[in-house]
Amino acid sequence: MKHEILEKLYARYHHRKFVHPDPLEFLYDYPDIHERELVGLVASSLAYGRVAQILKSVGSALKRMDYSPRSFLMESGKEMASMLLGAKKIIRQYGSLYACFMSGLKVQAETVLPALSCFVEQLGHASGEWKNSLLPCPWKGSACKRYNLYLRWMVRKDTVDPGGWSGIPLSKLMVPLDTHMHRICLSLGITYRKQADMRTATEITRAFRAWSPGDPVRYDFALTRLGIRRDADPKKFLEECVLNPPVPH
Repeated sequence: MKHEILEKLYARYHHRKFVHPDPLEFLYDYPDIHERELVGLVASSLAYGRVAQILKSVGSALKRMDYSPRSFLMESGKEMASMLLGAKKIIRQYGSLYACFMSGLKVQAETVLPALSCFVEQLGHASGEWKNSLLPCPWKGSACKRYNLYLRWMVRKDTVDPGGWSGIPLSKLMVPLDTHMHRICLSLGITYRKQADMRTATEITRAFRAWSPGDPVRYDFALTRLGIRRDADPKKFLEECVLNPPVPH
């Protein structure tokens, strides 16, 4: 029943016209994958708080880069934040952020978590700054919502997600778990864990994989519209799922 309702929600909201307001919309202006992977890194790193402020922050950051992050990184960089300085070093070493990420991808791994951990570790090492809120540590239990959101944007390719990182299997992606998605999944009975951490993100991802084995983050965009779109009705959606109150394990 839940699967059927999720598919209905997906069909209703998984369309380009429902993207705004969402930092994802900035990626559409960059057909060059080398520019897009940097725009995605900037946009996802700033994806916290109220959506209006997120859009303002991302727009301001890209404007200061003269709308070409790669050129700004490689030619200037003097006033860049440590994370982007780290990205600059990685690009010089690997040629792209994608190549760096792929270097840590494990074929036998269930998810991208090992590769993500390696990527963040290299980014932190290159930046020389670990006390950075933009560099969450997967190995310390962080759900890494912003990086998993970044991966969804860069790996999936359809009318909503622009893609570009084609070598990463969709089946290995993890749900970008924030407080809103956590609340929805608690209401759906998908998880009973109270912390929005990596263990919970892994549990939720496995549940979604059971419904969509090849694309466990298939429903992420549609579900997040429930908290963004004024025309969405979260209460009605939950009622349609015929849910029972969550009972602790």
